[in-house]
Amino acid sequence: MSIFNSINISSSGLTAERLRMDVISKNIANANTTRTANGTPYRRQVVTFKAVENNSFKDYLSKSLSKNIGQGVEVESIKEDTSAFKKVYDPGHPDADKDGYVLMPNVNIVTEMVNMISATRSYEANVTALNASKSMMMKALEIGK
Repeated sequence: MSIFNSINISSSGLTAERLRMDVISKNIANANTTRTANGTPYRRQVVTFKAVENNSFKDYLSKSLSKNIGQGVEVESIKEDTSAFKKVYDPGHPDADKDGYVLMPNVNIVTEMVNMISATRSYEANVTALNASKSMMMKALEIGK
């Protein structure tokens, strides 16, 4: 594994966590959206990651000869959470049904904030790993002088 692989792996993690934070922000922003373009309340979105796999002969050979660390991470999909919408009694709301109930999005602010903290910590860990790789490269250059 070359030193540049660690930079590529960290940068893939940074990109994936940034997208995850964007989706979480979108969920929080739409926590009270009762009507979307298709007429239903906003449905929470969830990001799933997967490990990047290279399928070249060189990669298969290196896997069989040694322990493969991996090639990074990428976003596999952004899926909608299929859990039920919340029903809130608000007869004055324009989207209320005949009984006065309004369907609210399935977004829980507390869950989203915990996910945001997790994404932030993961982002910071990737930045730390990237800085460590950069520092190792700089030390290697100093040794070569």
